[in-house]
Amino acid sequence: MSSLIAVSTYIRCVDAAREAARLAARGDDGSAAAQAIAPDGAAIQLRRDGEHIVATVSARSAFLPGVTLAGRAVAALEPGVGG
Repeated sequence: MSSLIAVSTYIRCVDAAREAARLAARGDDGSAAAQAIAPDGAAIQLRRDGEHIVATVSARSAFLPGVTLAGRAVAALEPGVGG
């Protein structure tokens, strides 16, 4: 059961990172959307890397002590979007 919950947490981290990167690349607030999708207590980081936005969402596993799960996504900045 704990491994299924860990997989679910990981998928939510990946989904939240993808959505955050996509929205931030458009110039929207990616953090707010990521918080709605991410597991409770997840850390959300957005950073610019050249012409890309990198979003990382990480969360501790509830049933696997000491394990942190993370998802990362990269999106190209849309034309006209500043950093």
